[in-house]
Amino acid sequence: MTILSTLITSIIEGITEFLPISSTFHLLMTQRLLGIGETEFVKLFSVFIQAGAILAVVLLYAKDLWHDKWLVIKASVAFAPTALVGLLLYDVIKNVFFESQAGIIYVFILVGLLFILLEKFLSKQKDPLNKVIADIGYRDALIIGGAQALAVVPGVSRAGAVIVAMILLRYRRPDAARFSFILSIPTIFAASALDLFEMRAVAFASFSNVGLLLLGFLGAFISALFIVKWFISYLQGHSLEIFGWYRIGIGLILLFLLGK
Repeated sequence: MTILSTLITSIIEGITEFLPISSTFHLLMTQRLLGIGETEFVKLFSVFIQAGAILAVVLLYAKDLWHDKWLVIKASVAFAPTALVGLLLYDVIKNVFFESQAGIIYVFILVGLLFILLEKFLSKQKDPLNKVIADIGYRDALIIGGAQALAVVPGVSRAGAVIVAMILLRYRRPDAARFSFILSIPTIFAASALDLFEMRAVAFASFSNVGLLLLGFLGAFISALFIVKWFISYLQGHSLEIFGWYRIGIGLILLFLLGK
């Protein structure tokens, strides 16, 4: 990897990790467009940039988590279904779900269509979305966690799955986004820790490239800081529909380029 490809990839990770547009999808497509092979170092690099992105959320929400033990408990309950699915399907996730490039794009498009249909449905509803994070109970937490578990399929989007589930449970969009950020902390930390353990030999052998790893970490951290704040502000007065159209547009372009 070059310094330029490192910066591009890390910034894309920081931007897409917390938006409902699937960071996994964007990283896979970016790596292929830039001609970055799926080497062991690239896999390790992906862990580092995820860690940089999640550190941004930790810093932004550390005060809330420190002063609200119930929020931590709710996030832990919501994390449980994802942890179970991740542990049971780790090998399948890594070796099967990432095999079909066209399949990932189709999933990406279908989720975009779901966003549009959901927002069209909500626009016809008289009852406003009025629940906030404080209203999350154990039942809702488990439902939200179950939805997040669907994001093991590349192209779905962890943030998107959580936000859609919470909207269907009548939570306000900004609160759904905030909880998706908070829930990302144990989710991404656990996934990164497991990946790092599996690649411990590669990590020890990568000291010569530590500069690229740190640059990627910082790039993802800084871009995530900005995007998390922006997304909450955006959802104060907007819906998910634009992200649905984005998914469909990008997906169709990629299918055309692939001749699918």
